[in-house]
Amino acid sequence: MTRGIVNRARVGATALAVALLAGTTVPAAAAAQGRPALQAAMQAIVDSGFTGVQLRVRDRRGDWTGSAGVRELGAAAKPPTGGRFRIGSTTKTFTSVVVLRLVAEGKLGLDAPVAGYLPELGFDPRLTVRMLLQHTSGLFNYTGEYYDDGTVAPGIAWSGQEWVDNRFRTYRPQELVRYSLARPPRFAPGAGWSYANTNYVVARLLIEKVTGRSYADELQRQILRPLGLRDTVVPGTSPEIPGPHAHAYYRYSDAGQEKTVDISRQNPSWISSAGEMISTTGDLATFYSALLGGRLLPAPLLAEMLKTHPTPDPTSDYGLGVFELHADANCSGNVLFTHNGSVQGYGTLVYSAPDGARTMVASITYVDTGIAPTEAYQNAVRRLLAEVFCAGRQVDEPR
Repeated sequence: MTRGIVNRARVGATALAVALLAGTTVPAAAAAQGRPALQAAMQAIVDSGFTGVQLRVRDRRGDWTGSAGVRELGAAAKPPTGGRFRIGSTTKTFTSVVVLRLVAEGKLGLDAPVAGYLPELGFDPRLTVRMLLQHTSGLFNYTGEYYDDGTVAPGIAWSGQEWVDNRFRTYRPQELVRYSLARPPRFAPGAGWSYANTNYVVARLLIEKVTGRSYADELQRQILRPLGLRDTVVPGTSPEIPGPHAHAYYRYSDAGQEKTVDISRQNPSWISSAGEMISTTGDLATFYSALLGGRLLPAPLLAEMLKTHPTPDPTSDYGLGVFELHADANCSGNVLFTHNGSVQGYGTLVYSAPDGARTMVASITYVDTGIAPTEAYQNAVRRLLAEVFCAGRQVDEPR
């Protein structure tokens, strides 16, 4: 998968951090009358094969929201610009912040062995909390491992007809972790980098163990209530998306016939604290603004979060729950922070300049077929990034 949206092998591996523009914002209704380049880029995403897009941009020109495409197949209404959506792996940034706040409270040690907190699971004693958040643990990815030589080690069912037929099944976090631990690790702790949803489910178990509270309750205590994120939901096993939302779909072949199913309702416990959350573009902007603005973490821990480890992608490295897009990989002349996400039929794009003066958050809905996005889609996303971060120049254009 490319950086634009869904990596079927990783379940939304990439994502970026967002910051909220300080100062007076332009009312959305007035702002939506302008920014034709943004509207055209959204329409290009829809034309490339997606069902709908909702977009929020905050920059020196104010707060702009817009949408394109349809809310549901067969209907004419556009996606609601303030609608909720499944944010997929963008959840990982929230989970990481909770862990780091517990480090600040002295309840967890960033470089302490995970086994010291969860001795009953039999973790390698070399595995640390930092390695979980950084994806350097080597733990088997319970949603499947995809190796450099092209071989695949399957994980739990999260695609195809088997998943569609069982999409309301409940998984317990311990069940997912034990599934991973029963399989060979990808490498020894700290010996490499490999994106694994398992890491952030173990992080959930750590949160619950040291606080005595549920993951959802701790997210409320640490982030959602303090920031007033009233439209952000930690669904647990609930299949519902409360409030207005665009719909997502899944297409598969059954006895030679193509079937398209509305899978907006699903039990997200299969992805747990690695990707279960529901939010809005506004709440995500507020969260990332608070994070990068130093309102959620002490400066030393924010610096640790943004300290990166190399990844196989030459354009980006990974911190503790965020990707850094290199300065020489985009036209802004600065790094950007990101952690995009996806779950079946929902994609989340989140990009921010480090100072938060320019941000872009989008929700994209589609009919999930398991096929990688087209070059037309990638070009449309580059157009969006160019308009927001590069004064209209293409993101991959030399500065």
